Amino acid sequence: MIQLRLFGRCRIYHDPVSPVLRQPAQIGWDAWFRKIDLTTPRRFKGKELLFRTRGWWTVEPEEIAEIVEAYGRLVVGNEGELMVELDNLSKAGTLSAALKERFGDQVLIAP
Repeated sequence: MIQLRLFGRCRIYHDPVSPVLRQPAQIGWDAWFRKIDLTTPRRFKGKELLFRTRGWWTVEPEEIAEIVEAYGRLVVGNEGELMVELDNLSKAGTLSAALKERFGDQVLIAP
């Protein structure tokens, strides 16, 4: 398996940026008639983390997911970074070409 980072062009500064999950999401609970002091940490999945880029990147995340999932899968790396997992190096080249054709220099993959 090959893992490559997924970057998108920042809407404001126009440099390549990638989301990083710094800590798991804290899911809490509210009830009508009582207080619940329980939170459950949960890491985002790759697609969930990609969808958090809405408004940050110049391209809509749904469009990116559609292309990436045709060649590999979106995952969250060990350090919380957004990654694309591919079976082999030739798929990486094909995915890179597909992203460039559709988005120009707005979406990139890198080691």
